[in-house]
Amino acid sequence: MPRLALRVLAAVVGMLTLVVGCGGGDGGSGQGRRPAGAHVTIRVPGDAPTISAAVSLARPGDLVLVSPGVYHESVRIDTARVTLRGASRDKVVIDGRLRQPNGVVVAAPGVAVENLTVRDNTQNGVLVTGSAKAAAGLPGQSGGYDTGDEPVTFLKSFLVSYVTATRNGLYGIYAFSAQNGVIEHSYASSGADSGIYVGQCKPCRIVVRDNVAELNAVGYEGTNAGGDMYVVGNRLVGNRVGLTTDSDHQEKLLPQRGAVIAGNLIAANQQSATPEQADGGWGTGIGIDGGSDNRFVRNRVTGNSNAGLVITATADLPPDGNQIVDNTFTGNGVDVGWTFPTATRGRGNCLRGNDLRTTVPARLTTTASCPTASGSLSPTGRWTMPTAPGGIPFTEVAAPGPQPQFPGARTTGATAVPAVPALPDPAGVPLPPASLLAANARVRTS
Repeated sequence: MPRLALRVLAAVVGMLTLVVGCGGGDGGSGQGRRPAGAHVTIRVPGDAPTISAAVSLARPGDLVLVSPGVYHESVRIDTARVTLRGASRDKVVIDGRLRQPNGVVVAAPGVAVENLTVRDNTQNGVLVTGSAKAAAGLPGQSGGYDTGDEPVTFLKSFLVSYVTATRNGLYGIYAFSAQNGVIEHSYASSGADSGIYVGQCKPCRIVVRDNVAELNAVGYEGTNAGGDMYVVGNRLVGNRVGLTTDSDHQEKLLPQRGAVIAGNLIAANQQSATPEQADGGWGTGIGIDGGSDNRFVRNRVTGNSNAGLVITATADLPPDGNQIVDNTFTGNGVDVGWTFPTATRGRGNCLRGNDLRTTVPARLTTTASCPTASGSLSPTGRWTMPTAPGGIPFTEVAAPGPQPQFPGARTTGATAVPAVPALPDPAGVPLPPASLLAANARVRTS
């Protein structure tokens, strides 16, 4: 969730007016006209002058195809099974001009957002949510999207694919209180909190795959997100912190439990020309903060100046039963460090088959080898951590280069989003090369 340093921003931007397009339009009223028929393509600006107007005309199964241009609007999709697609990923730009909370809000099931760029929003580039308060851009009682007494309502099924999200004030791509979705082939940079965030889902049944997240405060963050939650084959390089999976009292569905983190490149996460992480994180590849029963399999974790992987507790929530298996660690300040500075301690965490050189405390590979008893108290140690340098405003982070296009963007029809995505088999996920998705990134590993 957004931390204390971001709450003032969230409170202010929650008052801003959204310019939105709502589903269910009848095709009249001077805002364009929907072509006749079922499952049609509505073109912007050919059939409707704005993206929001086109979305308001759309019916389930329609494709909204957007021509190149810079669109100063916030688009809300309330109609199920609509595909929003840019004709060119780099040239179709939804630009918030730092005047609106969100670029695209997905508030209906079965929606696909594809092949476009969202930038300069005060909160999120793309928000996918079943929470009415979050969809309205309203901050929660204690910052971010703590929804108080509002019951958890999940948005069921979504797809975010070939999207570039850059220079957004909280998250680039944000799935909150959503299930049964995929975030893939996307690029997220300069998120003042996280590039890609999945929060408050259990079971999630969400796959985050083949994305690049760089130059963010945190590359990927999963908070209270577990149960068929997969983060696979991503490049999380050149952030302040590469990846965190954590429990947080600011969201519901505590604790975080049951994610699979496999086949990712998590490297060089100590970039100073990035937004300053509100909790002060720096130089860490993977952080497990009160998360439990997660599996970390065949990740390449290299060149993180503080630590490759850290396990710790958050407040009163211990990290239990995490398995660290067959990963490669090189060139980190500490490869694996377990530290519990308070009385809250983890149990049953273990390692097996990893290529690593240093652990804190020492000899973790023998004292905490998998399998280990679930009630076994995890050892703890401390090490000297580097001081995090000051960051820069998210608006000043270097812009991304051109990114790969959605195949056949102009000729392919609407995307059918499955009710439940196909979930990967971790056994088939390979250890990634150091060059994983390097052609799509600004930050390279040495």
